[in-house]
Amino acid sequence: MPAHEPLAARMRPTSLDEIVGQLHLLGPGSALRQLAESDSSTSVLLWGPPGTGKTSIAQAIAASTSRRFVELSATSAGVKEVRDAIAAAGKALATDGQRTVLFIDEIHRFSKAQQDILLPAVEQGTVSLIGATTENPSFAVNAALMSRSVLLTLRSLSEADLIAVLQSALGSERGLNNAVSFELQAIEAIARSASGDARQALTLLEAVANSAASQGLQNVNIDFVLEVAPKAIARYDKDGDQHYDIISAFIKSMRGSDPQAALHWLARMIEAGEDPRFIARRLIVHASEDVGMADPSVLGVAVAAAQAVQLIGMPEARINLAQAVVAIATAPKSPGIINGIDSALADVRAGRTGEVPMHLRDAHYPGAKALGHGRGYLFPHDFPYGIVAQTYLPNEAMGAEYYAPTQNGFEKTLGTRMSAIKNLNGI
Repeated sequence: MPAHEPLAARMRPTSLDEIVGQLHLLGPGSALRQLAESDSSTSVLLWGPPGTGKTSIAQAIAASTSRRFVELSATSAGVKEVRDAIAAAGKALATDGQRTVLFIDEIHRFSKAQQDILLPAVEQGTVSLIGATTENPSFAVNAALMSRSVLLTLRSLSEADLIAVLQSALGSERGLNNAVSFELQAIEAIARSASGDARQALTLLEAVANSAASQGLQNVNIDFVLEVAPKAIARYDKDGDQHYDIISAFIKSMRGSDPQAALHWLARMIEAGEDPRFIARRLIVHASEDVGMADPSVLGVAVAAAQAVQLIGMPEARINLAQAVVAIATAPKSPGIINGIDSALADVRAGRTGEVPMHLRDAHYPGAKALGHGRGYLFPHDFPYGIVAQTYLPNEAMGAEYYAPTQNGFEKTLGTRMSAIKNLNGI
Protein backbone atom coordinates (compact mmCIF):
# COMPACT_ATOMS: atom_id res chain seq x y z
CA MET A 1 0.00 0.00 0.00
CA PRO A 2 1.29 3.52 -0.72
CA ALA A 3 2.95 5.21 2.26
CA HIS A 4 1.91 8.85 2.44
CA GLU A 5 -0.99 10.68 4.10
CA PRO A 6 -3.22 8.55 6.34
CA LEU A 7 -6.30 7.19 4.61
CA ALA A 8 -8.60 9.27 6.84
CA ALA A 9 -6.85 12.45 5.68
CA ARG A 10 -6.90 11.45 2.00
CA MET A 11 -10.62 10.71 2.15
CA ARG A 12 -11.68 14.06 3.62
CA PRO A 13 -14.65 15.38 1.61
CA THR A 14 -13.92 18.16 -0.86
CA SER A 15 -17.49 19.48 -0.90
CA LEU A 16 -20.54 19.42 1.35
CA ASP A 17 -22.19 17.00 -1.08
CA GLU A 18 -19.53 14.41 -0.18
CA ILE A 19 -20.30 14.58 3.55
CA VAL A 20 -21.81 11.30 4.76
CA GLY A 21 -24.46 11.62 7.45
CA GLN A 22 -25.49 14.92 9.10
CA LEU A 23 -28.28 15.38 6.54
CA HIS A 24 -30.17 17.43 9.14
CA LEU A 25 -27.49 20.13 8.76
CA LEU A 26 -26.90 20.11 5.02
CA GLY A 27 -30.26 20.96 3.47
CA PRO A 28 -30.76 23.84 1.03
CA GLY A 29 -30.51 27.20 2.76
CA SER A 30 -28.84 25.76 5.87
CA ALA A 31 -26.23 27.81 7.70
CA LEU A 32 -23.50 25.56 6.32
CA ARG A 33 -24.76 25.92 2.75
CA GLN A 34 -24.85 29.68 3.17
CA LEU A 35 -21.24 29.69 4.33
CA ALA A 36 -20.16 27.62 1.36
CA GLU A 37 -22.32 29.10 -1.38
CA SER A 38 -23.09 32.71 -0.51
CA ASP A 39 -21.62 35.84 1.01
CA SER A 40 -23.28 35.22 4.37
CA SER A 41 -21.45 36.40 7.48
CA THR A 42 -23.05 33.66 9.59
CA SER A 43 -20.85 32.10 12.28
CA VAL A 44 -21.43 28.54 13.44
CA LEU A 45 -20.34 26.25 16.25
CA LEU A 46 -20.11 22.56 15.33
CA TRP A 47 -20.61 20.32 18.35
CA GLY A 48 -20.32 16.58 18.12
CA PRO A 49 -18.33 13.47 19.07
CA PRO A 50 -14.93 12.77 17.46
CA GLY A 51 -14.98 11.54 13.89
CA THR A 52 -18.43 12.87 13.01
CA GLY A 53 -17.18 15.31 10.35
CA LYS A 54 -16.57 18.66 12.04
CA THR A 55 -13.19 19.25 10.40
CA SER A 56 -14.40 17.66 7.17
CA ILE A 57 -17.32 20.09 6.99
CA ALA A 58 -14.99 23.04 7.58
CA GLN A 59 -12.56 21.91 4.91
CA ALA A 60 -15.40 21.17 2.49
CA ILE A 61 -16.58 24.74 2.98
CA ALA A 62 -13.01 25.90 2.39
CA ALA A 63 -12.92 24.05 -0.93
CA SER A 64 -16.36 25.32 -1.97
CA THR A 65 -16.23 28.99 -1.01
CA SER A 66 -14.51 31.83 -2.83
CA ARG A 67 -13.67 33.41 0.51
CA ARG A 68 -10.34 33.24 2.31
CA PHE A 69 -10.14 30.24 4.60
CA VAL A 70 -7.92 30.32 7.68
CA GLU A 71 -7.55 27.33 9.97
CA LEU A 72 -6.28 27.40 13.56
CA SER A 73 -6.19 24.74 16.24
CA ALA A 74 -6.82 25.76 19.82
CA THR A 75 -4.29 23.13 20.92
CA SER A 76 -1.41 25.10 19.36
CA ALA A 77 -2.61 28.64 18.56
CA GLY A 78 -2.43 31.43 21.10
CA VAL A 79 -3.64 35.02 21.42
CA LYS A 80 -1.05 36.26 18.90
CA GLU A 81 -2.17 33.83 16.19
CA VAL A 82 -5.81 34.75 16.73
CA ARG A 83 -5.05 38.50 16.57
CA ASP A 84 -2.94 38.02 13.44
CA ALA A 85 -5.71 36.05 11.72
CA ILE A 86 -8.31 38.70 12.55
CA ALA A 87 -6.01 41.52 11.41
CA ALA A 88 -5.34 39.78 8.09
CA ALA A 89 -9.08 39.21 7.65
CA GLY A 90 -9.77 42.90 8.27
CA LYS A 91 -7.13 43.94 5.76
CA ALA A 92 -8.47 41.58 3.08
CA LEU A 93 -11.98 42.92 3.63
CA ALA A 94 -10.87 46.57 3.49
CA THR A 95 -8.57 46.30 0.46
CA ASP A 96 -10.19 43.65 -1.72
CA GLY A 97 -13.66 43.27 -0.20
CA GLN A 98 -12.82 39.61 0.39
CA ARG A 99 -14.44 37.92 3.35
CA THR A 100 -12.70 35.35 5.57
CA VAL A 101 -13.89 32.10 7.07
CA LEU A 102 -11.93 31.38 10.26
CA PHE A 103 -12.00 27.76 11.38
CA ILE A 104 -10.90 27.05 14.95
CA ASP A 105 -10.66 23.37 15.81
CA GLU A 106 -11.24 22.36 19.45
CA ILE A 107 -12.38 25.88 20.30
CA HIS A 108 -13.33 24.74 23.81
CA ARG A 109 -9.60 24.65 24.62
CA PHE A 110 -9.36 28.43 24.21
CA SER A 111 -9.40 30.42 27.43
CA LYS A 112 -12.09 33.02 28.11
CA ALA A 113 -9.62 35.77 27.12
CA GLN A 114 -8.86 34.08 23.79
CA GLN A 115 -12.55 33.61 23.05
CA ASP A 116 -13.23 37.25 23.94
CA ILE A 117 -10.79 38.37 21.23
CA LEU A 118 -13.08 36.79 18.63
CA LEU A 119 -16.21 38.67 19.70
CA PRO A 120 -15.71 42.01 17.87
CA ALA A 121 -14.59 40.28 14.66
CA VAL A 122 -17.62 37.97 14.70
CA GLU A 123 -20.04 40.73 15.65
CA GLN A 124 -18.79 43.12 12.95
CA GLY A 125 -18.60 40.42 10.28
CA THR A 126 -14.84 40.70 9.86
CA VAL A 127 -14.74 36.91 9.95
CA SER A 128 -17.28 34.14 9.71
CA LEU A 129 -16.30 31.77 12.50
CA ILE A 130 -16.55 28.01 12.36
CA GLY A 131 -15.75 26.62 15.81
CA ALA A 132 -15.49 22.86 16.28
CA THR A 133 -15.84 21.26 19.71
CA THR A 134 -16.44 17.89 21.29
CA GLU A 135 -17.52 19.59 24.53
CA ASN A 136 -20.96 21.01 25.25
CA PRO A 137 -20.67 24.66 24.08
CA SER A 138 -23.06 25.75 26.82
CA PHE A 139 -20.24 25.06 29.27
CA ALA A 140 -17.13 25.35 27.08
CA VAL A 141 -17.86 28.47 24.97
CA ASN A 142 -18.52 32.01 26.19
CA ALA A 143 -22.18 32.93 26.30
CA ALA A 144 -21.46 36.09 24.27
CA LEU A 145 -19.83 34.07 21.50
CA MET A 146 -22.63 31.49 21.65
CA SER A 147 -25.25 34.22 21.17
CA ARG A 148 -23.49 35.43 18.02
CA SER A 149 -23.25 31.98 16.44
CA VAL A 150 -25.57 29.28 15.19
CA LEU A 151 -25.10 26.07 17.20
CA LEU A 152 -25.18 22.95 15.03
CA THR A 153 -25.13 19.54 16.69
CA LEU A 154 -23.52 16.67 14.78
CA ARG A 155 -24.65 13.12 15.39
CA SER A 156 -22.52 10.01 15.60
CA LEU A 157 -22.50 8.29 12.23
CA SER A 158 -24.73 5.27 11.88
CA GLU A 159 -23.37 1.86 10.92
CA ALA A 160 -24.82 2.36 7.44
CA ASP A 161 -23.04 5.73 7.16
CA LEU A 162 -19.73 4.16 8.14
CA ILE A 163 -20.17 1.29 5.69
CA ALA A 164 -20.70 3.87 2.93
CA VAL A 165 -17.52 5.72 4.01
CA LEU A 166 -15.50 2.49 4.03
CA GLN A 167 -16.79 1.31 0.66
CA SER A 168 -16.00 4.69 -0.84
CA ALA A 169 -12.46 4.55 0.55
CA LEU A 170 -11.91 1.08 -0.91
CA GLY A 171 -12.76 2.20 -4.44
CA SER A 172 -11.66 5.82 -4.52
CA GLU A 173 -8.47 6.88 -6.27
CA ARG A 174 -7.80 9.02 -3.21
CA GLY A 175 -8.27 5.95 -1.06
CA LEU A 176 -7.23 2.34 -1.63
CA ASN A 177 -8.12 2.39 -5.33
CA ASN A 178 -9.38 -1.21 -5.33
CA ALA A 179 -5.94 -2.52 -4.31
CA VAL A 180 -7.71 -5.05 -2.07
CA SER A 181 -11.33 -6.14 -1.73
CA PHE A 182 -13.29 -6.63 1.50
CA GLU A 183 -16.21 -8.95 2.05
CA LEU A 184 -19.31 -7.18 3.34
CA GLN A 185 -19.11 -8.92 6.75
CA ALA A 186 -15.58 -7.62 7.19
CA ILE A 187 -16.65 -4.06 6.36
CA GLU A 188 -19.64 -4.35 8.71
CA ALA A 189 -17.38 -5.54 11.55
CA ILE A 190 -15.06 -2.55 11.09
CA ALA A 191 -18.04 -0.17 10.97
CA ARG A 192 -19.51 -1.63 14.18
CA SER A 193 -16.18 -1.30 15.97
CA ALA A 194 -15.85 2.42 15.26
CA SER A 195 -18.69 3.68 17.52
CA GLY A 196 -19.86 6.26 14.98
CA ASP A 197 -16.32 7.62 14.34
CA ALA A 198 -15.40 7.77 10.64
CA ARG A 199 -11.75 8.55 11.36
CA GLN A 200 -11.44 5.47 13.57
CA ALA A 201 -13.16 3.30 10.95
CA LEU A 202 -10.85 4.49 8.15
CA THR A 203 -7.75 4.06 10.32
CA LEU A 204 -8.69 0.46 11.07
CA LEU A 205 -9.57 -0.21 7.43
CA GLU A 206 -6.14 1.05 6.38
CA ALA A 207 -4.37 -1.07 9.00
CA VAL A 208 -6.18 -4.22 7.86
CA ALA A 209 -5.60 -3.41 4.17
CA ASN A 210 -1.88 -2.83 4.74
CA SER A 211 -1.61 -6.14 6.57
CA ALA A 212 -3.47 -7.92 3.76
CA ALA A 213 -1.20 -6.35 1.12
CA SER A 214 1.94 -7.37 3.00
CA GLN A 215 0.72 -10.98 2.94
CA GLY A 216 -0.33 -10.88 -0.70
CA LEU A 217 -4.00 -11.29 0.23
CA GLN A 218 -6.43 -9.91 -2.37
CA ASN A 219 -9.71 -10.54 -0.57
CA VAL A 220 -10.27 -9.77 3.12
CA ASN A 221 -12.89 -11.68 5.10
CA ILE A 222 -14.09 -11.20 8.66
CA ASP A 223 -11.73 -13.87 10.05
CA PHE A 224 -8.74 -11.94 8.74
CA VAL A 225 -10.10 -8.72 10.27
CA LEU A 226 -10.52 -10.44 13.63
CA GLU A 227 -6.99 -11.84 13.37
CA VAL A 228 -5.44 -8.46 12.58
CA ALA A 229 -7.52 -6.38 15.01
CA PRO A 230 -8.75 -8.71 17.78
CA LYS A 231 -8.91 -5.91 20.36
CA ALA A 232 -10.86 -3.47 18.20
CA ILE A 233 -13.28 -6.11 16.95
CA ALA A 234 -13.89 -8.82 19.51
CA ARG A 235 -15.69 -12.00 18.51
CA TYR A 236 -18.66 -10.46 20.22
CA ASP A 237 -19.59 -9.14 16.78
CA LYS A 238 -18.92 -12.20 14.64
CA ASP A 239 -22.01 -13.27 12.73
CA GLY A 240 -24.19 -11.33 15.17
CA ASP A 241 -24.83 -14.31 17.52
CA GLN A 242 -22.36 -13.31 20.22
CA HIS A 243 -23.64 -9.73 19.96
CA TYR A 244 -27.13 -10.71 21.08
CA ASP A 245 -25.96 -13.35 23.55
CA ILE A 246 -23.78 -10.88 25.42
CA ILE A 247 -26.52 -8.24 25.53
CA SER A 248 -28.86 -10.90 26.89
CA ALA A 249 -26.33 -11.93 29.54
CA PHE A 250 -25.81 -8.26 30.45
CA ILE A 251 -29.53 -7.63 30.97
CA LYS A 252 -30.11 -10.87 32.88
CA SER A 253 -27.15 -10.15 35.17
CA MET A 254 -28.62 -6.76 36.13
CA ARG A 255 -32.06 -8.30 36.59
CA GLY A 256 -30.48 -11.06 38.68
CA SER A 257 -28.83 -8.51 41.01
CA ASP A 258 -25.26 -9.57 40.15
CA PRO A 259 -23.18 -6.37 39.73
CA GLN A 260 -19.93 -8.30 39.15
CA ALA A 261 -21.33 -10.20 36.17
CA ALA A 262 -23.11 -7.09 34.86
CA LEU A 263 -19.81 -5.15 34.87
CA HIS A 264 -18.07 -8.04 33.10
CA TRP A 265 -20.59 -8.02 30.25
CA LEU A 266 -20.49 -4.22 30.13
CA ALA A 267 -16.70 -4.37 29.73
CA ARG A 268 -17.07 -6.96 26.95
CA MET A 269 -19.43 -4.68 25.05
CA ILE A 270 -17.24 -1.60 25.51
CA GLU A 271 -14.09 -3.44 24.43
CA ALA A 272 -15.87 -4.82 21.36
CA GLY A 273 -16.87 -1.33 20.26
CA GLU A 274 -20.58 -1.44 21.04
CA ASP A 275 -22.27 1.94 20.57
CA PRO A 276 -22.37 3.43 24.11
CA ARG A 277 -25.69 5.09 23.26
CA PHE A 278 -27.19 1.64 22.71
CA ILE A 279 -25.93 0.51 26.13
CA ALA A 280 -27.34 3.67 27.73
CA ARG A 281 -30.74 3.08 26.13
CA ARG A 282 -30.86 -0.46 27.56
CA LEU A 283 -30.03 0.90 31.01
CA ILE A 284 -32.90 3.38 30.84
CA VAL A 285 -35.32 0.64 29.80
CA HIS A 286 -34.29 -1.76 32.54
CA ALA A 287 -34.22 0.90 35.25
CA SER A 288 -38.00 0.93 34.84
CA GLU A 289 -38.67 -2.60 33.60
CA ASP A 290 -36.74 -4.47 36.31
CA VAL A 291 -36.55 -1.93 39.16
CA GLY A 292 -39.36 0.56 38.62
CA MET A 293 -40.98 1.89 41.78
CA ALA A 294 -38.95 -0.44 44.01
CA ASP A 295 -36.29 2.29 43.70
CA PRO A 296 -37.52 5.21 41.54
CA SER A 297 -34.15 7.00 41.81
CA VAL A 298 -32.45 4.41 39.58
CA LEU A 299 -34.21 5.75 36.47
CA GLY A 300 -32.63 9.15 37.12
CA VAL A 301 -29.20 7.53 37.39
CA ALA A 302 -29.69 5.73 34.07
CA VAL A 303 -30.89 8.88 32.29
CA ALA A 304 -27.95 10.82 33.72
CA ALA A 305 -25.56 8.16 32.39
CA ALA A 306 -27.13 8.46 28.94
CA GLN A 307 -26.71 12.24 29.07
CA ALA A 308 -23.08 11.78 30.13
CA VAL A 309 -22.48 9.62 27.06
CA GLN A 310 -23.73 12.50 24.90
CA LEU A 311 -21.91 15.24 26.82
CA ILE A 312 -18.47 13.74 27.37
CA GLY A 313 -18.31 10.64 25.19
CA MET A 314 -16.05 7.62 25.54
CA PRO A 315 -13.80 6.54 27.14
CA GLU A 316 -14.72 8.72 30.15
CA ALA A 317 -18.43 7.85 29.94
CA ARG A 318 -17.58 4.21 30.70
CA ILE A 319 -17.50 5.31 34.35
CA ASN A 320 -21.01 6.76 34.17
CA LEU A 321 -22.32 3.64 32.44
CA ALA A 322 -20.71 1.45 35.10
CA GLN A 323 -22.33 3.51 37.88
CA ALA A 324 -25.76 3.05 36.31
CA VAL A 325 -25.15 -0.68 35.81
CA VAL A 326 -24.23 -1.16 39.48
CA ALA A 327 -27.21 0.97 40.57
CA ILE A 328 -29.63 -1.19 38.58
CA ALA A 329 -27.99 -4.48 39.57
CA THR A 330 -28.01 -3.73 43.31
CA ALA A 331 -31.44 -2.08 43.48
CA PRO A 332 -34.52 -3.94 44.76
CA LYS A 333 -36.42 -5.43 41.85
CA SER A 334 -40.05 -5.26 40.78
CA PRO A 335 -41.89 -6.02 37.54
CA GLY A 336 -44.83 -3.91 38.74
CA ILE A 337 -44.40 -1.06 36.26
CA ILE A 338 -44.07 -3.18 33.12
CA ASN A 339 -46.88 -5.50 34.24
CA GLY A 340 -49.06 -2.47 34.98
CA ILE A 341 -48.66 -0.72 31.64
CA ASP A 342 -48.89 -3.98 29.64
CA SER A 343 -52.08 -4.92 31.49
CA ALA A 344 -53.59 -1.50 30.78
CA LEU A 345 -52.57 -1.75 27.11
CA ALA A 346 -54.18 -5.18 26.87
CA ASP A 347 -57.46 -3.73 28.15
CA VAL A 348 -57.34 -0.85 25.69
CA ARG A 349 -56.54 -3.16 22.77
CA ALA A 350 -59.41 -5.44 23.82
CA GLY A 351 -61.83 -2.52 23.63
CA ARG A 352 -62.29 -1.86 27.35
CA THR A 353 -62.22 1.89 26.83
CA GLY A 354 -65.51 3.78 26.93
CA GLU A 355 -66.35 7.47 27.26
CA VAL A 356 -64.48 9.87 29.52
CA PRO A 357 -66.74 10.43 32.57
CA MET A 358 -68.47 13.82 32.41
CA HIS A 359 -66.95 15.15 35.62
CA LEU A 360 -63.41 14.47 34.26
CA ARG A 361 -63.90 16.23 30.92
CA ASP A 362 -62.24 19.55 30.09
CA ALA A 363 -64.49 22.43 31.10
CA HIS A 364 -62.22 25.33 30.15
CA TYR A 365 -63.21 26.02 26.55
CA PRO A 366 -66.32 28.13 25.69
CA GLY A 367 -69.50 26.09 25.78
CA ALA A 368 -67.99 23.15 27.65
CA LYS A 369 -69.89 23.76 30.86
CA ALA A 370 -73.18 23.98 28.95
CA LEU A 371 -72.45 20.45 27.78
CA GLY A 372 -72.03 19.29 31.35
CA HIS A 373 -68.25 18.94 31.19
CA GLY A 374 -66.62 19.04 34.62
CA ARG A 375 -69.95 19.03 36.44
CA GLY A 376 -69.65 17.23 39.77
CA TYR A 377 -65.85 17.10 39.76
CA LEU A 378 -64.43 17.10 43.28
CA PHE A 379 -61.13 18.97 43.63
CA PRO A 380 -58.91 16.68 45.80
CA HIS A 381 -57.03 19.57 47.45
CA ASP A 382 -60.29 20.70 49.03
CA PHE A 383 -60.39 17.51 51.12
CA PRO A 384 -58.30 16.11 53.98
CA TYR A 385 -55.07 14.43 52.83
CA GLY A 386 -55.81 15.61 49.27
CA ILE A 387 -57.94 12.50 48.70
CA VAL A 388 -61.62 12.20 47.76
CA ALA A 389 -63.65 9.26 46.54
CA GLN A 390 -64.82 9.70 42.96
CA THR A 391 -64.74 7.71 39.73
CA TYR A 392 -61.67 8.08 37.50
CA LEU A 393 -62.01 5.06 35.19
CA PRO A 394 -64.55 4.75 32.37
CA ASN A 395 -67.41 2.35 33.05
CA GLU A 396 -66.01 -0.32 30.74
CA ALA A 397 -62.77 -0.54 32.80
CA MET A 398 -64.37 -0.12 36.21
CA GLY A 399 -62.59 -2.08 38.94
CA ALA A 400 -59.42 -2.66 36.92
CA GLU A 401 -56.22 -2.97 38.94
CA TYR A 402 -53.21 -2.63 36.69
CA TYR A 403 -50.38 -1.73 39.03
CA ALA A 404 -49.75 -4.12 41.92
CA PRO A 405 -46.77 -3.12 44.09
CA THR A 406 -44.53 -5.84 45.47
CA GLN A 407 -43.08 -5.94 48.98
CA ASN A 408 -39.63 -5.03 47.61
CA GLY A 409 -37.91 -1.74 48.37
CA PHE A 410 -39.98 1.42 48.11
CA GLU A 411 -42.93 -0.54 46.69
CA LYS A 412 -43.63 -1.85 50.18
CA THR A 413 -44.27 1.75 51.21
CA LEU A 414 -46.36 2.33 48.08
CA GLY A 415 -48.47 -0.71 48.86
CA THR A 416 -49.19 0.69 52.32
CA ARG A 417 -50.12 4.07 50.82
CA MET A 418 -52.42 2.52 48.23
CA SER A 419 -54.20 0.51 50.94
CA ALA A 420 -54.62 3.67 53.05
CA ILE A 421 -56.09 5.53 50.05
CA LYS A 422 -58.59 2.71 49.51
CA ASN A 423 -59.62 2.83 53.17
CA LEU A 424 -60.09 6.63 53.04
CA ASN A 425 -62.24 6.22 49.94
CA GLY A 426 -64.26 3.45 51.55
CA ILE A 427 -63.29 0.94 48.91
